[in-house]
Amino acid sequence: MTTEPNLIVVTDETFETEVIRSPLPVVVDFYADWCAPCRSADPVLQELSEALLGRVKFTKVNVDESGHVTRSYGIHSIPTYVFLDRGREKGREVGPVGPTEFRTILKRYFAFA
Repeated sequence: MTTEPNLIVVTDETFETEVIRSPLPVVVDFYADWCAPCRSADPVLQELSEALLGRVKFTKVNVDESGHVTRSYGIHSIPTYVFLDRGREKGREVGPVGPTEFRTILKRYFAFA
């Protein structure tokens, strides 16, 4: 899977720095390369990551390669989106989400100034 510049691939080793310590709210996309619904969500995530650059950080965790983080967040279905602010989980969504619905979800979990 090719990763777009604004979608940061995070691993067990980089999760703490990139997600937990992020000054920005973070969307974590738990995915796998073989998952068709995960691949179909990439354009939505890319569009939102560009539109919200500097306001929300968009990250991706490959469940096949980052088992520790995947287990610690109790991920059983993909795609799963976890919304964190200052390291605290604000909510999660399971399954593919369209761009309009994703914007509504972001407003629900993150207070934008």
